[in-house]
Amino acid sequence: MDRKERALKIIDLLKEEYPDASSSLDYKKDYELLFGARLAAQCTDERVNKVTKVLYKVYPTLQSLAEADISELENYVRSTGFFRAKARDIKATAQILLEKHGGRVPDTMEELLELPGVGRKTANLILGDVYGKPAIVCDTHCIRITNLLGLSSTKNPTKVEFQLRDILPPDESNDFCHRLVFHGRAVCIARRPKCEICTLSDYCDYYTQKHIVKKDG
Repeated sequence: MDRKERALKIIDLLKEEYPDASSSLDYKKDYELLFGARLAAQCTDERVNKVTKVLYKVYPTLQSLAEADISELENYVRSTGFFRAKARDIKATAQILLEKHGGRVPDTMEELLELPGVGRKTANLILGDVYGKPAIVCDTHCIRITNLLGLSSTKNPTKVEFQLRDILPPDESNDFCHRLVFHGRAVCIARRPKCEICTLSDYCDYYTQKHIVKKDG
């Protein structure tokens, strides 16, 4: 079975296990997902959702974020870590969206990468979740689990993204990444994966190799 065939099997199993494929970041507007993703760097989505629930009540519009006092904005996002850089990027991005994009989050990789603090992971999240375009969000769960499965062979996020683009159906790629997040939190946990209950074990290089070692031992 080649990597494309294995990927299709894994996609089907993940669909059965996690039928709801969506981002765990709460948002109602396109820019709210963009800023939520920025705040999620080195922070849990759960913490970010608590912060943004308050943040978007205090700053209900893009204009209000663009005009925010930076020290006050820093205080609202402080608990997410790296709060000065995050507050600066959110304020600057709000200004750019208003001035250059008519208050709308752009829908191309090139334009998204020009925004402060936005890398390929966040850009792919926006392209997939907001615009429904084929996207591969290479977060830590995606990189770690696809390496274990044998679908990718590097820890470099950009290289993993393009390795997965070669084997995943474009219309499945975005949901596949969201489901890996759920799977990484529930079963394939870093440092203590629950291989004995994993629905993907028949298609996992890590599981196969671990059992070969046990048998040989």
